[in-house]
Amino acid sequence: MKQIAILIIWLAAAGAATAQETTPSPERIKATVGYLASDKLKGRGTETKGGEKAAKYVEKQFRSIGLKPAIGGQYYQHFVFARGNHYNLRSKNVIGFIDNGAARTVIIGAHYDHLGHGELFNGRYPNEIHNGADDNASGVAGLLELARHYQGNEVKEPFNFLFIAFGGEELGLHGSKYYTRYPIDSLGKAHFMLNMDMIGRYDPKRGVGIGGYGTAEEWPAIFKGVQDGGIKFFTDGSGKGGSDHHSFFIAGVPVLFLHTGGHDDYHKPTDDTPKVDAEAEAGILKIAIQLIDNSMKYNRLTYVKQD
Repeated sequence: MKQIAILIIWLAAAGAATAQETTPSPERIKATVGYLASDKLKGRGTETKGGEKAAKYVEKQFRSIGLKPAIGGQYYQHFVFARGNHYNLRSKNVIGFIDNGAARTVIIGAHYDHLGHGELFNGRYPNEIHNGADDNASGVAGLLELARHYQGNEVKEPFNFLFIAFGGEELGLHGSKYYTRYPIDSLGKAHFMLNMDMIGRYDPKRGVGIGGYGTAEEWPAIFKGVQDGGIKFFTDGSGKGGSDHHSFFIAGVPVLFLHTGGHDDYHKPTDDTPKVDAEAEAGILKIAIQLIDNSMKYNRLTYVKQD
């Protein structure tokens, strides 16, 4: 009897440990941001070795988590674009999939690129690395945490999940523009798109902004009862904006956009890892999980067009 009791306790502890592993982790967030925003990656600029390393890192993490490659057995969606006098700039989206055999799909995204040394951006700090810890290593960390949660929570949700790390965002939302032009599945099957861009600098006086509140008729009901866990949030109705959710909204997909707000280090070499609040980011992701779970109580969200 004693051995049976010990076994039951061990199994319960093992189950709790498994469940705990899917909870957003400040330690993992720190590790992800620490790597992507390290000097080794030199700002993750488009068409740089650092940008390529960032894409490979996301691919490796997707593979480790257990996401399926979404594009013909591989994770990369390649594209080219132009900026100013620079033509045929090459980049890629990194895409992983959870196939629950569902008719519709939740899309979750964050851009992994940043400014490098600012060569293709404004050139204000040409000899300094723009590490982009908040913008947007923090969003990629969130993307990986949500992927880990929905892959590992031992629940077969009534929706599939598509996780996209976008390239080319800083130079004009090119990764999301390309994806919405050439989606790997019909955008008509998209339940909604959640975008995370700069979620690492939580200010308790401001709270985290959640944009897109007006893009689906059901959002007010979905937000009801969401527990903030001490992380204050507020909503904004617009589906438009300067990040990748904009491309999806314009293409007719309801969106949500998580953003902790601007700061003095925005697009400067001083946007570094120690300034990211991983504890608060984990709390923000717990809010995101509640919203995603609540959204899945509806078979379809009703898109609201905005002028």
